[in-house]
Amino acid sequence: MTNLVQNLEQCWYISPPWGQRIPPLLVSLLERVYVKSAKAFGYCTGVEWSQHGWKYEIFACNTNITVLESELIGTGNLQTNTKEKPVFRLGELVEFRFHGDGPPIRIVQGIQLINDAWFYSVEWMSPSISEKGDEVFTSRDSIARVTDYDLERVRL
Repeated sequence: MTNLVQNLEQCWYISPPWGQRIPPLLVSLLERVYVKSAKAFGYCTGVEWSQHGWKYEIFACNTNITVLESELIGTGNLQTNTKEKPVFRLGELVEFRFHGDGPPIRIVQGIQLINDAWFYSVEWMSPSISEKGDEVFTSRDSIARVTDYDLERVRL
């Protein structure tokens, strides 16, 4: 029985929440965008998967705004100052160094630029199953934002 639970948990961490194929991004990281709800231009500094699709983090008006793609219009122009590219990409399998008792391999579900450093969203906690086994509970806090130091590339 324990092996079944471990296998299920391992499958949970490496199964893409978006299905088999990664849905395309509306805008690129560091692309200049127009945010309709804020009526302002800004730059895309992050993207993360949610139940409603990709959530975009936009730096506009000296603050971060989180919106779905329906609120954005891309310009195709990238931010002019050069930033290092992210080490990992969306959907990539990585080994989470601080995985605790769970399996180490995770999938990158988001990338965000915070204070000129790239952070990656990985699931750190698997869901809980009800005692009857008829419901699965996930926590909003199951996603961790970690640096490339916390992750290693999986060699297949």
